[in-house]
Amino acid sequence: MNRRERRAAAAKQSGKATPAALCQAGFVHFQSGRIADAELCCQQALTLDEHHPDALHLLGVLCFHAGQPDAAAEWIGRAVQQAPKAEYILSLATVLERQGRLEDAQQHFSQALALKAEDAGLWNHIGNLLWQLGRKDEAAQHLQQALTLNPRYWEAAHNGGMLLLELGRHAEAVACFDVAEKLNPSAALYQMRAVCLSELNRFEEAQADYEKSIALDPDLAETHNNLGLLHWRSGRLEQAFACFDRALGLRPDFHAVLNNKAVVLLHLQLLDEAFATLQKSLAAAPADAQTLFYLATLQLLTGDFERGWLAREARWRLPSVGLVDRGFSQALWRGDQPIAGKTILLYSDEGLGDAIQFARYVPMVAALGARVILEVEPPIQPLLGSVKGVAECIGRSSTPAFDLHCPLGTLPLAFGTRLDTIPFAQGYLPPPSATRVQAWQDRLQARLGPLNRFRVGLVWAGNPDHKNDHNRSMALRTLTPLLDCDVQFVSLQKGVRDHDRVFLNQRPDIVDLTEQLTDFSDTAALISCLDLVISVDTSVAHLAGASGAPVWTLVPFNPDWRWLLERDDSPWYQSMRLFRQRERGDWASVVDRVRVELDSLRSARRQDQPSLLSA
Repeated sequence: MNRRERRAAAAKQSGKATPAALCQAGFVHFQSGRIADAELCCQQALTLDEHHPDALHLLGVLCFHAGQPDAAAEWIGRAVQQAPKAEYILSLATVLERQGRLEDAQQHFSQALALKAEDAGLWNHIGNLLWQLGRKDEAAQHLQQALTLNPRYWEAAHNGGMLLLELGRHAEAVACFDVAEKLNPSAALYQMRAVCLSELNRFEEAQADYEKSIALDPDLAETHNNLGLLHWRSGRLEQAFACFDRALGLRPDFHAVLNNKAVVLLHLQLLDEAFATLQKSLAAAPADAQTLFYLATLQLLTGDFERGWLAREARWRLPSVGLVDRGFSQALWRGDQPIAGKTILLYSDEGLGDAIQFARYVPMVAALGARVILEVEPPIQPLLGSVKGVAECIGRSSTPAFDLHCPLGTLPLAFGTRLDTIPFAQGYLPPPSATRVQAWQDRLQARLGPLNRFRVGLVWAGNPDHKNDHNRSMALRTLTPLLDCDVQFVSLQKGVRDHDRVFLNQRPDIVDLTEQLTDFSDTAALISCLDLVISVDTSVAHLAGASGAPVWTLVPFNPDWRWLLERDDSPWYQSMRLFRQRERGDWASVVDRVRVELDSLRSARRQDQPSLLSA
């Protein structure tokens, strides 16, 4: 018999049993598994003092262990009312958490934390609870405080790293994983830290961590897959395929790996192999949105629009694409019902170039008798607001009443567009206002003097945040062979990057008035003052094509689906010529071909207009 048991027995023998002594005896019984005796002691204590907090609390604990959470919450809640001790509050919070009442549990845990602010375990527990509640920033703060209080707290370090990774705060996640690694390294930890390092472009460190993970556990297919992606990103194709194949050897139906392998095959233009790999992926996961989206890309790229448009609707289920389901209560229109007399909201769902490309369908929607409200981003609002059939052009901040809605990117599906039925390829944007055009003519003349040279607009880079920017953009310096042509180059490049700005400042022969471009209507007016636009695959190429202006688009080896394959024209824009890379990353040969064609065009134009060029 221990001291507590002796004291409880002595209290009974003396006949002076008190609530405190009975509670002590009840606790001893509880620890020894004598639940009925423990409950009897609690009842006796409450007979003497119906508000005795220890008895109320212990009775609640007994109910909790007996699988009676409602009764437990009632008894412990009464104890808290009598004496809001941290012990009681924590017990109540635990019961509430077990009941699934997470918000209530979190509030009580936080109340206890005010009484036990140095308890690292409590900070960690509340952090995990907040994470479950979706309050991730607060959760991260709690986990980090737990780690501050106890720098050797592996669980707080590991959980903090995982949460920060989920939040996209990769540098902070790495710091947490560094702590966790010193305490208890594991294959899973190295894998997660490698993911963060890769996102931070610390590729060599990421590769080292993936290899450590594989050394500890070579049977994690996810690690081989991630290492394969890293090799692919670094241009090491043989190693990438080897990693994907090792992952598939471990899990033959791992559809994410099959998808990744298919994407690499697509980038290498090995289309038959890419199709076959995606079919295997679909067999493993028939409804997988990523697989369907990749398949749609291949179908559209090869001109199979009928199946491609439908499969492309899987993009709405892809968080990586960044599309947001607007949650409209009104019906989605996909060409499957009459719309005469109704108001339809057409809205931009992808980039600026996509909105310009698909705005060609607006007149067709209006021709069906609908009143069209067009919602697009501010830089293209004045431009697309003038498209025939637009009754009202708005931004997202103010959406008026409407009956139906349709994303612009779904309109090709709604109209059953085939390769031979693409509408308005000759151009569909109305000409810019004469006032704007004259303003740009005056600016150019003020800068250049008499406008008697062949004028060419240049765009060499797209949005740096675009996931394919490394593939479609180039450095301005890459165009150096072209810049020696006897033409007047005019920059149309907004958002010039630092290294390009240095080069641009060294080339006063390139006229740069882009600071005066306020929106795409201004850019359209400037383009109308030029003889030709040369652009990488970005929104200005779409703007020129939609305006019917001559445009040469520089296309990477692995092109976006809309440029199709093995053709130097575009069915989307009659005024466009395509200049394709013949090998991955080879812009030099593209620039050389453009220079030859530009010299030829300039010479032909000089012969056709001798008086203009000699004025």
